[in-house]
Amino acid sequence: MLARREVVKGIAGLPLAAVLANPEFAHAAAQGLETVELKSPGGQTVSAALAMPAQTPAPAIMLVHEWWGLNDQIKAVGAELAQQGYVALAIDLYNGNVATTPDKARAYMGQVQPAQGIDTVTAWGGWLKQHTGATGKLGTVGWCFGGGWSLTASLVQPVDATVVYYGRVINDAARLAALKGPVLGHYATQDQWINRDMVGAFEAAMQAADRPYTSHWYEAQHAFANPTSARYDEADAKLAWQRTLAFFEANLAG
Repeated sequence: MLARREVVKGIAGLPLAAVLANPEFAHAAAQGLETVELKSPGGQTVSAALAMPAQTPAPAIMLVHEWWGLNDQIKAVGAELAQQGYVALAIDLYNGNVATTPDKARAYMGQVQPAQGIDTVTAWGGWLKQHTGATGKLGTVGWCFGGGWSLTASLVQPVDATVVYYGRVINDAARLAALKGPVLGHYATQDQWINRDMVGAFEAAMQAADRPYTSHWYEAQHAFANPTSARYDEADAKLAWQRTLAFFEANLAG
């Protein structure tokens, strides 16, 4: 086992995908985040992992984990966003639980009650907007389970930019009218869950609500952006990440 200092030195300058694909590298990156807690409006004690950029004040981004939970991979993405100049907060909707099997992930996901999740994302959104190191600009990003919650977080509070990676989207124009900022979606043509029918209905509702959105489709499968998944697609994951960074820069700067 390499000493942590040597591992941290080794990951410096590596592409995000290379860090996420190596459990030791992802763990080392995750260790650099600070665990923070607060009491939500609903009375929950909720926790998250915070990564700060080299210079502040900076725009803030809330990250919402996949159905696996707040694991090292998601924290490592937070570390990468901090290196890109953002106050990055990876929130936890599973109360510390992290799954390593699909059955566990499904069970944890099923335990998240809508009111509980909304209470959590609202609490952290307000915390980020008031953070002394932040500018007040806020973006959200989530993957799979977290992709749906990235959109929900933007519906229940003003958010300047929303990114959804193959997450559940809605087709209610009246609800989508509450969005303040634009939405960027990354979807896979071979996805059996977040498919063209669902996304098409969402796009039609966004148009009816007169809210800006951009959809990108990739010849890939669900979870194509996760290097630990058998469905990982390196080229599409890289392109999606470049588009995500450009989207945040365009909508959170200034």
